Amino acid sequence: MKDTRPSDRQTTLTTADLAAAADRREQQRPDEEQAPPQPGAPVSAEADPQDTERAPLFDTGNAEEFRSRWSIVQQGFVDDPAKAVREGDELVAQVIRSLAETFAQQRETLEGEEGSTEDLRLALRRYRSFFDRLLSA
Repeated sequence: MKDTRPSDRQTTLTTADLAAAADRREQQRPDEEQAPPQPGAPVSAEADPQDTERAPLFDTGNAEEFRSRWSIVQQGFVDDPAKAVREGDELVAQVIRSLAETFAQQRETLEGEEGSTEDLRLALRRYRSFFDRLLSA
């Protein structure tokens, strides 16, 4: 199995780093009018009730690798809880970054070529699936 842990030369990414980067991007954007959130609105108001299948967010190999690494983090909790929490945070940050890169690559591909309506539908379905998962109770 390929070792995807950060090397000593790489800086370690944490969820705080991701949040700070998002804050910096927000501050650099020109003021945009944003519609206020509508309390009580369904998460996916335009979702087809028949289409409840969740689109996969990662290919099987990457998903299994992340799960395996998570298992190692959990096992390490007994010996060093603080280290396990730190490593858990780093792994979550890596998963988020990987997911963001996947979505960015998909969007770039669709924008770089004239995507078919079906390609665009599948892309939006994947976004909806991710969005619903993030906001699920």
